Amino acid sequence: MYFLLTVTSFLVFFPVLYAFMISFMSGPEILQGRFFPEAFKFDNYAKVFDRLPLLKYLLNSFIVSLTVMIGQLAVCSLAAYAFVFIPFKGREFVFFLFISTMMIPWEATMIPNFFTIQKLDWLNTYQGMSLPFFALAFGTFLLRQHFKTIPKELQEASQIAGLSRFAFFWKVILPVSKTSLVTLGAYGFLTTWNMYLWPLLITTNSSVRTVQIGLKQLQSQEMSTDWGVVMAGVIVVIIPTLLLLFIGQKQLQKGLSQGALK
Repeated sequence: MYFLLTVTSFLVFFPVLYAFMISFMSGPEILQGRFFPEAFKFDNYAKVFDRLPLLKYLLNSFIVSLTVMIGQLAVCSLAAYAFVFIPFKGREFVFFLFISTMMIPWEATMIPNFFTIQKLDWLNTYQGMSLPFFALAFGTFLLRQHFKTIPKELQEASQIAGLSRFAFFWKVILPVSKTSLVTLGAYGFLTTWNMYLWPLLITTNSSVRTVQIGLKQLQSQEMSTDWGVVMAGVIVVIIPTLLLLFIGQKQLQKGLSQGALK
């Protein structure tokens, strides 16, 4: 079993490992089809920062991803709380209508969202890149499934203690839902960090553009792409996401399975 896990893990991680090796190679070495570079030199990494304002792109991606993560946690947790702990007529119908939006492809809503952002004069702004992603049906579903496992007696006890609905949400629900919140936060951060099409659509200058657009610029600046430099940029970009995955792996696994296991 461990042998199979080792082999499959190597196969999954091989593209990242190969990109890491290429990031140290020169053009002739790559054309020779080598796997290991002759020497581990950081020339390609220096060229990445010379050709692009990569630090600015990294900062932009971090700001947008963090904003989306916080926005999704706030909106989805409040929506899930309403669907579980606040009874109202047609609650189940509204929830399933809300969840049905997951079947609508993002491309179908991109043009209306673009016109909305344009009317608000939010092109080339952080809020234009982040606000359309605050309401996430998947995140609401994930938190709702976890909130349903919380005993109703806690709500009754809070009412006896005189807590308001928001106080119960803030002081009781959120503290016992840390695992699911961490899972949703990591999911939102990673998804936004890897987003390419929407930032490309609503930005026209490098002051607010993200790292994914920067990687594409490395491929289009010259007639013959320097793949060593491109792969160096790729490695720099994926380091934050790999760190987030390695640090929060157990929390992610617990959060994704918590709503399904009682």
